[in-house]
Amino acid sequence: MSAEQTELLQGTLDMLILKALVLGELHGLGVSRRIEQITRGTFQVKPGSLFPALHRMEEQGWLTAFWGESENNRRAKYYRLTRAGRRQLDNETERWQRISGAIAHALQTTLSKPCRFWQNCAVCSATC
Repeated sequence: MSAEQTELLQGTLDMLILKALVLGELHGLGVSRRIEQITRGTFQVKPGSLFPALHRMEEQGWLTAFWGESENNRRAKYYRLTRAGRRQLDNETERWQRISGAIAHALQTTLSKPCRFWQNCAVCSATC
């Protein structure tokens, strides 16, 4: 686990919850643990952020929920990804890749003139 944790950027919590549920249903604490696992400890989602997001995503039709028994024999609400949730994850993933690529590009740009990255760019292994 990473010693340094980071606050989630706005708009990324939904994507991480959807990604956490791709492999199968989990209860709320399981979703939080999976997010911590898949982000190598960079993000720990607190209940005050997680449960409102799960509820909102359930209302949006991205998740379904049902009551079950947890691994320690306690009643827990489990969440499962829907088809709409999988589509949303695909959309969010594509959007995030576009945004993170643009930010990475901007941070690497050291040109004295404005870079037109949609044309051949030095940062992208071509020429401006």
